[in-house]
Amino acid sequence: MSTVSGPVVRLDFQPTGPDAVTGSPNREYARALGALSGVAQTLRELGLRTPAAASILEAQAMMAEDPVLAERVRSFVDGGKSAEEALRNAFDSFRPGIAAAGRAADLDDVCRRAVWAAQGTLPGTGGLIEYPHVVVALDLAPADLAALEESVIAIVTAQGGPTSHTAILARAMGIPAVTGWTEALSLRDGEVVTVDSDAGVVSRGVTAARPVATPAIANGGPQGVLLQANIGSSADIAQALSAGAQGVGLLRSEFMTGYAEVIAAFPGKPVVIRVFDAGADKPLPFLAKTQEPNPSLGVRGLRALRAHPDVLTAQLRAIAEAGGAQVMAPMVGDQQDAAWFAAQARSFGLSPGAMIEVPAAAVLAREILSEVDFVSVGTNDLVQYTLAADRQLAAMAPLQNPWHPAVLRLISWVGQAAQATGKPAGVCGEAAADPRLAPVLVGLGMSSLSMSPHAIAAVRAALSAYTLEQCRELAQNAIG
Repeated sequence: MSTVSGPVVRLDFQPTGPDAVTGSPNREYARALGALSGVAQTLRELGLRTPAAASILEAQAMMAEDPVLAERVRSFVDGGKSAEEALRNAFDSFRPGIAAAGRAADLDDVCRRAVWAAQGTLPGTGGLIEYPHVVVALDLAPADLAALEESVIAIVTAQGGPTSHTAILARAMGIPAVTGWTEALSLRDGEVVTVDSDAGVVSRGVTAARPVATPAIANGGPQGVLLQANIGSSADIAQALSAGAQGVGLLRSEFMTGYAEVIAAFPGKPVVIRVFDAGADKPLPFLAKTQEPNPSLGVRGLRALRAHPDVLTAQLRAIAEAGGAQVMAPMVGDQQDAAWFAAQARSFGLSPGAMIEVPAAAVLAREILSEVDFVSVGTNDLVQYTLAADRQLAAMAPLQNPWHPAVLRLISWVGQAAQATGKPAGVCGEAAADPRLAPVLVGLGMSSLSMSPHAIAAVRAALSAYTLEQCRELAQNAIG
């Protein structure tokens, strides 16, 4: 269900234990190093437990093990700081550069966990909660999500937005979530709330929770629309097959390299692999090597791959050797980008596609489709760039709205270009998982929708209520 009711359990993730020098600099240094080592081990264990977050947690574990960090901790304890103070100061010294790479939240999370460990305290609620409950917090880091108990039925946070990592990971884990709800911290422990993750609404008390029906689209719905799965780990494969996914519309190759496993799991169905999307909130050290003041507008996606063509060549070769699949390039800006990528992909016998994530690509969709075999709209970034609203910033959450007429009109241009060229266009961003928006996207000319496996049933049910003509009417009303 996307709507659930249950009692609130508030989580406070701020370290509150003792913070004082307890021994010599050597002892403080040993205490700090022990904390960092323990944090790295815990993060990796959580990654094994929650594959959807594994790559992020591994990157955080590597932060904790950074030898330069250890050297800075040493200098601070030698100056008379406690282990906790030395850890905070050392992490703070890294913050400007990390913030420029869009990883400040990850750094802060590793820091607080290291301080916890140095204090000998543990985060959380103070004990195992076996009854179904709604977790409420200021925000949740990937490690916090991975550590949640199975009895958590929903998440509500005061910070974040609908396309933040918290929201995306929660959907991948099948947990209804409302992020960036400003009244979250006014909720009390034990208070019963109803969380409607589709509508992004939290209500006090119990309201009617809507069950999710699962009729096939063929039962009255528009024909020829593929409902596919976004995959970021091996665990997603079983979930996608169970949900009846008609292929894979987005395999995030930064998070998973088991191409053959995915291709084999969907015989006769399309599998689309997005090549490395480095930069901004997905830094890959071997591609994004320099710090940038605004990484979302910097050398990311296809720009990074064009600067390092050997990396793309190696990845395309690996995909071809795994059995072949469709491949698409992130952050395509124009026809020249599309032509360059298409040539690289076709040299390995792979079908090339382009992601439409920036307004320029939507405007030039027909020209881009003249070079590639298909396009896929990444609505998370398209909304961000169209409305000039950072999708990681809580204050911008109200603007993370794929229903905005400007966004929908850009998508409609993509749909028109697909019809004119006779090539398919789909959506692989989070907007595809919205059952209310799915009929509109189909009406705008999208022939495939790719989403978290947990969302497929609800989207299938929503589409089954409309004919293609009705979807087109909804789309026209939506774009104004």
